[in-house]
Amino acid sequence: MDLHAVLTPPLSFPLTPFTEDDRLALDVLGLHVEQQVAAGATAVFIACGTGEFTALSREEYREAVALAVKTVAGRVPVFAGAGGGPAAAREFIADAAECGADGVLLLPPYLVSSSPEGVLGHIRYVVADSPLPVIVYQRANARLSPATALALLDLPQVVGLKDGLGDIEQMQRIVATVRTSGHERAGSFSFLNGLPTAELSARAYRAIGVGSYSSAVHAFAPDLAHGFARALDRGDDALVDALLAAFLLPLADLRDRVPGYAVSLVKAAARREGLPVGPVRPPLVEAREEDVDELVRVIAAGRAVLAAHTATES
Repeated sequence: MDLHAVLTPPLSFPLTPFTEDDRLALDVLGLHVEQQVAAGATAVFIACGTGEFTALSREEYREAVALAVKTVAGRVPVFAGAGGGPAAAREFIADAAECGADGVLLLPPYLVSSSPEGVLGHIRYVVADSPLPVIVYQRANARLSPATALALLDLPQVVGLKDGLGDIEQMQRIVATVRTSGHERAGSFSFLNGLPTAELSARAYRAIGVGSYSSAVHAFAPDLAHGFARALDRGDDALVDALLAAFLLPLADLRDRVPGYAVSLVKAAARREGLPVGPVRPPLVEAREEDVDELVRVIAAGRAVLAAHTATES
């Protein structure tokens, strides 16, 4: 799989819908995934962080991945989240493969903190028998050094590194170490920006050679996600700055008000946009109505910026 060709931003990380009586709402999930692909997502990452991977039973996980694969029907790649302890992560990868996923996003190990060498050992253990290409998610307790990131190139199953730490200098060290290593995979190895509301840091990451990013915005307002991505691609700094000021910075301020809002606020926004994705599962808490009301106003402001720009262009 040529990730450089398919993982162009914004990438879609669908929500996992639940019914009010706490069941997986597969009909809504199918609709959600279809809408994400129809809106122009270049890849679908199912049952990952935004999709509440940690809240799913193994049976629910298999159902969600299988439905996403069926709905996408080969139009774009489907990556599935996998994580937990090393043995559990192996089982999730096997499930993802059996359900037809094209690849896996490996989430940090459960709870245990370690050194970069220990994280590398965890990755080696988990991917040893993986039949799928794996993107490693560096965040929280999963932190790599330039040397251990370079060692990922010796694991043929590992095809990329997604950064959720936000340390630009450290990420520059990692990217430069890999790209200048002379390793046969140095040029094909992929890097992704995985920060919450990644649009905020997209220009900074692009400057160090990390052009791809995940977009939680795509889950509830794909028009805004694509409008921003197009402006970034064509170097339209005026529109990028206008969308940052009217929409993305206020969204980030709202997101930072309560731990877990990076998921629950997104889910609330999707409900307001007409998709019945249901509640979040514990330990996440529901977004306060006043915060959701404010987000609705922020979304409208972002759309007004896009509409004004379109009118000016025409």
